[in-house]
Amino acid sequence: MTDQIRKPSPYRHEIYRHAIGESFTKLNPRRMVRNPVMFVVEVGSLLTTILWIQALFGRGEAPTGFIGAITLWLWFTVLFANFSEAVAEGRGKAQAESLRKARQDTPARKLRGEAHDFQSALAKTEVVSSTALRKYDLYLVEAGDILPADGEIIVGIASVDESAVTGESAPVVREAGGDRSAVTGGTRLLSDWLIVRVSSDPGQGFLDRMISMVEGAKRQKTPNEIALNILLAGFTIIFLVVCSTLLSYSLYSVNATGQGTPITITVLIALLVCLIPTTIGGLLSAIGIAGMDRMIQRNVIAMSGRAVEAAGDVDVLLLDKTGTITLGNRQAVEFIPVSGVKAQELAEAAQLASLADETPEGRSIVVLAKEKFGLRGRAMGSTDEAPQGMHFIPFTAQTRMSGVDFDGTRIRKGAPDTMMALIQSNGNHMPVDLKPAVESIARSGGTPLVVTQNNQALGVIHLKDIVKGGMKERFAQLRRMGIKTVMITGDNPLTATAIAAEAGVDDFLAQATPEAKLKLIREHQAGGKLVAMTGDGTNDAPALAQADVAVAMNTGTQPAREAANMIDLDSNPTKLIEIVEIGKQLLMTRGALTTFSLANDVAKYFAIIPAAFASTYPVLIRLNFMHLATPESAILSAVIFNALIIIALIPLALRGVPYRPVGAAQLLRDNLLIYGVGGLIAPFIGIKLIDMLLVALHLV
Repeated sequence: MTDQIRKPSPYRHEIYRHAIGESFTKLNPRRMVRNPVMFVVEVGSLLTTILWIQALFGRGEAPTGFIGAITLWLWFTVLFANFSEAVAEGRGKAQAESLRKARQDTPARKLRGEAHDFQSALAKTEVVSSTALRKYDLYLVEAGDILPADGEIIVGIASVDESAVTGESAPVVREAGGDRSAVTGGTRLLSDWLIVRVSSDPGQGFLDRMISMVEGAKRQKTPNEIALNILLAGFTIIFLVVCSTLLSYSLYSVNATGQGTPITITVLIALLVCLIPTTIGGLLSAIGIAGMDRMIQRNVIAMSGRAVEAAGDVDVLLLDKTGTITLGNRQAVEFIPVSGVKAQELAEAAQLASLADETPEGRSIVVLAKEKFGLRGRAMGSTDEAPQGMHFIPFTAQTRMSGVDFDGTRIRKGAPDTMMALIQSNGNHMPVDLKPAVESIARSGGTPLVVTQNNQALGVIHLKDIVKGGMKERFAQLRRMGIKTVMITGDNPLTATAIAAEAGVDDFLAQATPEAKLKLIREHQAGGKLVAMTGDGTNDAPALAQADVAVAMNTGTQPAREAANMIDLDSNPTKLIEIVEIGKQLLMTRGALTTFSLANDVAKYFAIIPAAFASTYPVLIRLNFMHLATPESAILSAVIFNALIIIALIPLALRGVPYRPVGAAQLLRDNLLIYGVGGLIAPFIGIKLIDMLLVALHLV
């Protein structure tokens, strides 16, 4: 999907062209009333339009050109706000359209009953439309078929092309009975066959939910957004009351002082529009939609805007050790021979025992032997899989060892207790330094493998969970932001302690069970904390449902995906940290632009108040320290700046304020300095420049 999002410039131009048309469509009062601030601006624009038409017939309260200019820029203010929202929605709709192409009505081979093999399933199929499939129905697919609906694999294992959903061309393996049993409608089966149980009715599938979420028009407002809207509506009502009383106050003042002219309705409307928080009112929806869009760009589907916001307020991150903090595959890092054995002799035996071992651990042993001693895999037979004269012993859960037999030599490697029992059962001597080496590796958080040759101990291989590069630094950044990191692992406490110390996490939960995860989340939430976690298995579903931010892997089971409020299409557990950063960026952007919007109103007071009342109260002319040319140019300059600042801030609203991993106190200081002070200064400069331009062009 990432490839689908990065469109060329002509594509972006198409979005802009469409957004211009949408800006006018959104003028419908029934749509505008959802945004109280911009609805008031629209009503004001309509009133000044009526006053302008009246002025055209010679009955205007002010010069026709002045009323017309104010009217024009008030309408631009509304249109620019609509344009910002339409651009954000346009990007979402474009992504939704690409997803619709993946969702297609395809033939489905529905089963008329249970089946457990391909032939019996084939005999029970009937071809129906994919839209006729209902939840709990069974269907059969084989290589080359498009999967007609979301579901859970009941029988079979196969390779699936999910590029239509994830954008990744590499196929993935899906199989029944594991944590990778969920399949998505619209993807293609590349090999073998599957029997799938449908998990959702038509219109409620994964792609359908993705489409509804990325289309901004259907986005539900988040609690913080609703609260900010209420605050902005409160400011608007206050200024509406204030401006409504100014007309009668002006009439009284003119009569009492015997000088000046009453304020006009046109100027009152201009004053009202400049005083209410139009900047953030016009950009608020775009900020929220853009936050969802940034999730999409990282191949994360948020099932609600609330989840994105919650990610920005997260206090505790629960991170699985395997695949998130560590690489997920233990790597051989050291050969430790017992007394009387050379390290190279141990390495050679370990390498021979691992030649047929296709596990990551086995391959790492071969690589380490090559790097340390220059030992290379040897071709001792006609095929790589079964060299002549060598018999490889595979690892099993029962024997807990693997190895190789050749030329009367028996080499084995395996779990320490198993290998020690093997040595003793054959009446051989146990080296005194073997057990201390095993215990030392275990205390350091590693996994020891004992190697024997002809039932005699050669030494120990140190397998280590490799912590991903840069994780310690990222955890330090999160700590500076006030976020606590907790590592979740099934390891014993000794191993967990060592890995937690190396990774730099704040805490860990060892020997974790689903019940323990759920209890930990509830404990943190009882303390007023917001908790985020990832999961992919059915056993993760209860904890995912309890967490405030729950990210399920797209490769995970259906229960896990249904319990979560976000889906990571790349199935990368580490992405939880990025999700928190995106949530933080959304809140930072909204806070920064709200600060700027409220601060930039101050300059408009100094522009409009003297222009409106100086004829009645000459002392107010001292407030015109910007030395604006005329009352008309002062008012018009403020209105023009009020409109242009919205269009100028659209890129920032869509892109977001740059994220920095700092604490809340420093972030508040920086925002007040940059967007607060900047919001105070910029309008003075902008209004003065616009005034000078109007005078130079003889427009006032």
